[in-house]
Amino acid sequence: MSGWVAVAGLGPGGEALITLEVSAALAEATDIVGYGPYAARVAPREGLALHASDNRVELERAAFALGLAAEGRRVVVVSSGDPGVFAMASALFEALEAGPAGWRALDIRVLPGITAMLAAAARAGAPLGHDFCAINLSDNLKPWPLIERRLRLAAQADFAMAFYNPRSRARPEGFARALSVLREECGDARLVLFARAVSTPEETLRIVPLGEATAEMADMRTMVIVGSSRTRLIERPGAPILYTPRSAE
Repeated sequence: MSGWVAVAGLGPGGEALITLEVSAALAEATDIVGYGPYAARVAPREGLALHASDNRVELERAAFALGLAAEGRRVVVVSSGDPGVFAMASALFEALEAGPAGWRALDIRVLPGITAMLAAAARAGAPLGHDFCAINLSDNLKPWPLIERRLRLAAQADFAMAFYNPRSRARPEGFARALSVLREECGDARLVLFARAVSTPEETLRIVPLGEATAEMADMRTMVIVGSSRTRLIERPGAPILYTPRSAE
């Protein structure tokens, strides 16, 4: 087959954080497939078709992209951040596994991007400098009891924790419950980073102790990083530095 599919990460928002590999794939593409706001980040040009869709149709979107590639199109499925982190790469392979056998012969590539957690961590310093975990707080695809269990176990293991999708209009209560669980397990002194819209003109960073963190400090554009017991804050002129030492001792 002459067509191909690339699942590409567009990074956290700023154009400077899109990799050269992703830029090259976008330049070759005949079709862009993605959630509306992400597809809109790709500049239109002659010969390029943009196929935008809703946020909760990942499998349909993936199957559509594979079908286009099977017709000989050069397709880039776009995600924000990295496509393999709570994004479209898994959805594409799920559609591939369930789809026609012929799709398995397609040229399929996953092009990494800079994740929101890494961009946020870099802006603040190095809060993920030692062992850490990433948890998606949305209960759209998994039940709350599973989220709570993972939160408790991660806190008990003293990981730094990066939280995706902390709070939305449809589920405003979930993040408040998560903060309550974390205070039970970690106490009030643990440092928390709220990094919103990192690498865009709307970027804001806020660091507070867990006891002062509130649900209203986060939305769907916010990456929340909760430090381990070892995470430290260096005060200095201007923005402070948040980091976790490489040693656990």
